[in-house]
Amino acid sequence: MLDIFKAIILGIIEGITEFLPISSTGHLYLADEFVKLQEPTAFINMFMVVIQLGAILAVVVLYFHKLNPFSPKKDTLEKRQTWALWGKVVIAMIPSLIVGPLLNDFMDAHLTTWQVIATTLIVYGILFILIENYNKKRQPKEKDLNHLSLKLAFAIGAFQVLSLVPGTSRSGATILGGMVLGASRFVATEFSFFLAIPTMVGASFLKILKYFTHGNSFTGSQIVVLLVGVVVSFIVAYISIKFLLNYIKNNDFKAFGWYRIVLGVIVIAYFGFRAIA
Repeated sequence: MLDIFKAIILGIIEGITEFLPISSTGHLYLADEFVKLQEPTAFINMFMVVIQLGAILAVVVLYFHKLNPFSPKKDTLEKRQTWALWGKVVIAMIPSLIVGPLLNDFMDAHLTTWQVIATTLIVYGILFILIENYNKKRQPKEKDLNHLSLKLAFAIGAFQVLSLVPGTSRSGATILGGMVLGASRFVATEFSFFLAIPTMVGASFLKILKYFTHGNSFTGSQIVVLLVGVVVSFIVAYISIKFLLNYIKNNDFKAFGWYRIVLGVIVIAYFGFRAIA
């Protein structure tokens, strides 16, 4: 029962932080200090990734019509634009498909530390503030997702590779990359959402596959804990995505940049004090 309560808390954290550019990894790493599941390490590591499926389902539900090329409510042009959008997502996936399998295990084993997470939280927080200040002096080149070029989509996908470093934030890296390359906040954010679907479904599938190939299995209670985490993350992510889309209509990302900096400082203070205590 206690683990179910903890799964609810972790699902809430995942749902809030997955699509906001503030790093779900950084938050879950910190939360693990206080609400650690009473399960084997292998299950916990798998749980932290697979609950992302709930967040991804929220994107699919919210954007089902826009992402469905077979919708009878779409005319021929709209269906063609939807297929083109999926083509851009596939192109953007290429950098992660090449680099991800080569570096993912190394990153998990050697860079999932509070020092790295705190550093990336602060660095990307500063970058969001600097880029938003810079963008005040220029107009975005791409204000319509349908006009996003394949070249720009691939470049945004290259930025996604940066999220292999814990604490970076997958959404943060792709949104920041899109804005640097000339996309509007709204276009960069929506494309980040769509790019997350194959990225995180693939990551979750590989994590589950690795879990079982290492001789692990699920107990009945573990299945319940995992399902609770997924369902909660779906509900919270659904709300979080709608909030972010409304927020960026009239606001920039600097508030998230400052939040990242503050959280990074908190991580340094907490773990640094514990290390010398």
